[in-house]
Amino acid sequence: MTEAPLKVLLKSITFEADRINSYTLQAADGGLLPAFTAGAHIELHLGADLIRSYSLTNDPAERQRYVIAVKHEVDGRGGSALVHTRLKVGDVLSVSAPRNNFTFNEGDHASVFVAGGIGVTPILSMLRRAAMLGRRWILHYASRTRRDAAFLQDIRGLAHGNEVNAVFDHEAGGASLDLAAIVAAASDGTHLYCCGPLPMLEAFKAATRARPSHTVHLEYFSPEQEAATEGGFEVRLAKSGCTIPVAPGKTILSALLDAGIPVSYACSEGTCGTCETRVIDGLPDHRDVYLTDDEHAANKQIMICCSGSKTPVLVLDL
Repeated sequence: MTEAPLKVLLKSITFEADRINSYTLQAADGGLLPAFTAGAHIELHLGADLIRSYSLTNDPAERQRYVIAVKHEVDGRGGSALVHTRLKVGDVLSVSAPRNNFTFNEGDHASVFVAGGIGVTPILSMLRRAAMLGRRWILHYASRTRRDAAFLQDIRGLAHGNEVNAVFDHEAGGASLDLAAIVAAASDGTHLYCCGPLPMLEAFKAATRARPSHTVHLEYFSPEQEAATEGGFEVRLAKSGCTIPVAPGKTILSALLDAGIPVSYACSEGTCGTCETRVIDGLPDHRDVYLTDDEHAANKQIMICCSGSKTPVLVLDL
């Protein structure tokens, strides 16, 4: 069952960096918003078929507002352009309740954060939470230039003796992050977090491969591979008894929506986890970055927005 979206009022828009604005949202009825945890995101409904996920940047203790930040991606899929050019203060918008697949571990240990560009947004909420808990942390923040580095002043204000290492690889004398050295310097028991562009995430995964998996946390904003649109199989819905053919050029999600089947979805790229569905029978062709390697191997869940089927029939818990 698809959850009804929340109605929120766009209270303010603030310039944060080149092509990056933050947007403060309050409950349209003036009440409190659903609670969230550090690293969470919401889905912003921008049109009938346009839903985008954005991380919450504010303190999880706050219930009176959500704050998101959006970078205008010139070569993006249209969501960020619409946010930057169409939304105005006073608009009433629809958003989902917060979800979190990039959870901050609040244990009594040090944390190392690695952020690339707009990937700093979920990490900012974690830093606010860490500051409240009095936890020790290091942030390595890579940006093209200082003008591209959103929230850097806020982050330095949260440091309280913790280290903020900001690098700008497009400035004179600038440098890139040495992820292998950063990971090697982290003591045993340290939790490591990374959010940024795909090359950074892949390098981070390689550098942390030998560390305990429960101490390594990643958040993807873009897919690693193209969605499965080869089609040529059927999806059987165990609860409704329907059989839906998935034709070439279609994803499972698009085939279900075309058939009038109500399902939850947001990013349509396999990054946010909204469309996660239980697999009853058949072998998925996983294309997402949300599930872990172990979950892919188990074949018990599938992201229907981007993954396909390696068997002629895929039975789903729908």
